[in-house]
Amino acid sequence: MLVDLLIRDVRVFNSYRKKFIDADVAVLEGKFLYIGKKDTDKLQPKSVLDGAGRYMVPGLIDIHLHIESTMITPSSFSYGIIQNGVTTIVPEPHEMANVFGVDGVKSMMKASADCAVDMFYGIPSSVPATSMETTGGEIDIQDIDELMLSGNIQCLGEIMNYYDVISAPDSKTNRILAHVRQAYPNLIVEGHVPKLLDLELQRMIYAGVDSDHTHQTVEGMEQRINAGMFVELQEKSMTQEIINYVIENDVTEHFCFVTDDVMADKLLEEGHLNQLVQKAIHMGMQPEQAIYAATAAPAKRMQMKDRGLIAPGKIADFILLDDLHGFSIQEVFKRGQQVYEKDAVKEQIVLERQFPSSYYESIKLEELKPDDFLLLNEKEESDALYRVMEIKDGSTFTTERHVRLAIEAGQVKWQEEGLALVMTAERYGKNGNRAFGLLTGDMLKEGAIATTYSHDNHNLLVIGRDIEDMVLAANEVIRQQGGICCVKDGEILSLVQLPVGGILSEAPLKEVAAQVSDLTKSIKSLGYKHYNVLMSISTLSLPVSPALKLTDHGYIRVNEGNMVPLRV
Repeated sequence: MLVDLLIRDVRVFNSYRKKFIDADVAVLEGKFLYIGKKDTDKLQPKSVLDGAGRYMVPGLIDIHLHIESTMITPSSFSYGIIQNGVTTIVPEPHEMANVFGVDGVKSMMKASADCAVDMFYGIPSSVPATSMETTGGEIDIQDIDELMLSGNIQCLGEIMNYYDVISAPDSKTNRILAHVRQAYPNLIVEGHVPKLLDLELQRMIYAGVDSDHTHQTVEGMEQRINAGMFVELQEKSMTQEIINYVIENDVTEHFCFVTDDVMADKLLEEGHLNQLVQKAIHMGMQPEQAIYAATAAPAKRMQMKDRGLIAPGKIADFILLDDLHGFSIQEVFKRGQQVYEKDAVKEQIVLERQFPSSYYESIKLEELKPDDFLLLNEKEESDALYRVMEIKDGSTFTTERHVRLAIEAGQVKWQEEGLALVMTAERYGKNGNRAFGLLTGDMLKEGAIATTYSHDNHNLLVIGRDIEDMVLAANEVIRQQGGICCVKDGEILSLVQLPVGGILSEAPLKEVAAQVSDLTKSIKSLGYKHYNVLMSISTLSLPVSPALKLTDHGYIRVNEGNMVPLRV
């Protein structure tokens, strides 16, 4: 029998038995045909590859991520992750949807059509995430119906406004969930349920939300699995306690690894989903279990019956490893074709102007002045109590603090208490909203940072200890039609240009990674202390991430789902 490719002498990961077997592997028309030793002589291969005893595992599958978090286009993202053994992803482009609505989703899908990595999309379900912010676009029921006709949809993306699901029966989120249950009963629904337990958690599951990818504790993970929820572990949830729990309990079918958000420099320097597999192994997980959690388990969750396994009839996406415990990738194959070789990395082909011209002109803001950053108190008083967001290294959650501040000539003297000012300005030309907040904790001690990459509304967000620096940083971002700028003492230290919708760059991955690395170092030099400074800054405006966040409408007390004033 003629076959396209025969890989001889490999140790093949059998997902059904969760063990490695010695075999030869035949590929025909992009799919696995035969895995075994006995009948290899009956095959006539067009080409033969000597496996040399290496380990063969399925291509990795990441079912929860946002390409925009890496601040690059789908083609650049594909180039970066294929080298890390990731061959299939389920991205949810709710960042582009917040900027451009359903057209942003369709533009991302169009830009990913010819990528080496298979990309099956999640429909953004929470755009905007709440009614307490201004976005450039929104997704409603009619948009979901339109996207379902595209044929490239795998799931309804994460339901983020968990507060509305359990407390507001007539909310937009519940209308969407009811529509999906009725019109698309087999559509997978992804969830975002940080810290929810007991009745509140099970009410989310009752509503149809049956997965969670947020920061896990052992108690929370056990409750989720006991109630039938699928858990997607991202790196920040990979504590030793969590890894021990999944090792010691029979939960292999109830969790997988996902990346969610990966910065460009980390993708280039450390890897992607493969890095989580490697980390799990180093933390004591058997390689077979770690591989299963990045291949077969996510494929089952997303009802992808054609991949995630090395078996007859499955798509021939696979990786060859020379070191199992180190998960050292030598070659990657997509549909039986080699797409990556460790010693022969191909240069990236850069694609420019992939998006409509309006996507490069999305910042509708005039340049700002120092007076725009004055924090005023209209009452005649010498001091007052103010709400402050406390930032802590290790989490994107914040804590609400109350600090008494002096007032002189109507101006709040926030600088004298070692605080930073944060301001967000609506940038779509819709209402001109601006709101102020205050910061303390593990954040910058000098200078300023401005960004249009601010979850999920992506309005202009500026934080700083010096108003002149804040003005300079903000205006540079406005002039560049989007980006992130770091300033100290009137000098621009670092800049990442994001001209596509204010959130993406079309520059090569290597170039964007270098810019992000430089920016991160600059921000840390200003005293910002966090495991992921860019994510910490950008989520200061995310009104579904506990506990106190700031949008252009003002302070949001996330766990209660309501707004509170800056002044206590």
